[in-house]
Amino acid sequence: MAANRKHTARGHFKRFFLRGLAVVLPSALTLWILVKAYQWISQAVAVPINKGIQYCIGQLMVIWPSLAEFAGAAPDQARLEELRQAAGLGADVTRLDPTLIVEYRTSVIASWWDDHWYIQIIGLIVAIIAVYIAGRLVGGFVGRMLYRYLERMIKAIPVVEKIYGYVKQIVDFLFNQDQPIKFNRVVAAEYPRRGIWSVGFQTGESMKSIATKSGNSVTVFIPSSPTPFTGYTVTIPKDDIIELPITVEEAIGFAISGGVLKPPHQMTSKDVVDLLPGSEEEAK
Repeated sequence: MAANRKHTARGHFKRFFLRGLAVVLPSALTLWILVKAYQWISQAVAVPINKGIQYCIGQLMVIWPSLAEFAGAAPDQARLEELRQAAGLGADVTRLDPTLIVEYRTSVIASWWDDHWYIQIIGLIVAIIAVYIAGRLVGGFVGRMLYRYLERMIKAIPVVEKIYGYVKQIVDFLFNQDQPIKFNRVVAAEYPRRGIWSVGFQTGESMKSIATKSGNSVTVFIPSSPTPFTGYTVTIPKDDIIELPITVEEAIGFAISGGVLKPPHQMTSKDVVDLLPGSEEEAK
């Protein structure tokens, strides 16, 4: 009796623990991905831009010394002597004064930049504006010509050509709004052989050269599990496919879960029984 209660308690804990993971993990993983994406953008994009802005501010102070004086980045004579002593120079050694002034000005700008955290997002804002401007420029005739010329230059480099080609295909798949990949409907087809049914997405009609041999056929994308962004593109006769009354989102969930997540209206009576509390203990 005690063993049964222990077994039941262990089963309850396992079931509710897994249910808790199913609730917590999606939110936690999504938050983790967003944080990591922000950290990468901040370090790889915003920081170099901020450094560039700081350099430009320093050059402006060279052109307009009054700006350096206003910002406290122009050392007076007493401060300059302190900088010489810190550099291990005598008080009368002035040949390195321009270098010391530049270093002092740079440190003042960097310190002021670090003390004001809200200023640090300037790099991210500049990056967003730059990407927007690039998108606007590419939309024009001159911008398209420059973009094609730049692509030809990149593709002329042997190794970079391969990397750029694959990266461009992925980016176009994710962000291209002019010719997005559209799934007309969810279908089932006998793939990879007769008797085995796979869930896929009809993407359109077959290619003309294939249609001459296959007849009235369509192109179907068969996603793989658990990563539905990869898979196989096949051409199948229309008479050999079955249209499924489920949405694209439901079909993607079915593929990601390996067939565990089914639309409610596609569940069998056994699926419903398996979801009832205590079904695992009864089965054992």
